[in-house]
Amino acid sequence: MAAKKQQNPVNIKNRKAEFEYFLTTKYTAGIVLAGTEIKAIRAGKANLTDAYCLFIQNELWVRGLHVSEYKAGSYNNHEPKRDRKLLLTKKELRKIQSKLNEKGFTVIPTLLFISESGYAKLEIAVARGKKMYDKRETLKEKEYRRSLAYKEEVR
Repeated sequence: MAAKKQQNPVNIKNRKAEFEYFLTTKYTAGIVLAGTEIKAIRAGKANLTDAYCLFIQNELWVRGLHVSEYKAGSYNNHEPKRDRKLLLTKKELRKIQSKLNEKGFTVIPTLLFISESGYAKLEIAVARGKKMYDKRETLKEKEYRRSLAYKEEVR
């Protein structure tokens, strides 16, 4: 009997990212994990809210990604907020690094998911921070879309 695919895929979003930043370019990166970390992610025990990416010796790392300890991990459990290396091609890393040299740009994780092959992937975005008036405009637009959806629902 063949093994069944996972019924509910893991999609952990950074909901604050789209509100706080203009997302310009998105990349999908592999992520280097310990054994208990992948089990915790498959259980949905991760948080991207305070995470950001930085370059350390021409390698891209994610900092602040919280992966809760795995309950059945015993003494082999991982540290929840450790830095994790991201796996991208050299060409992608050069593009990201050149964009970061411009003023106002940063790299933030937007989505953590499990690929069809079973590996944990992190979608990252090169982003520019929004000003306060941009955030207010985003809220107005969101409110408008919500009211339109409500009017369609009432009909």
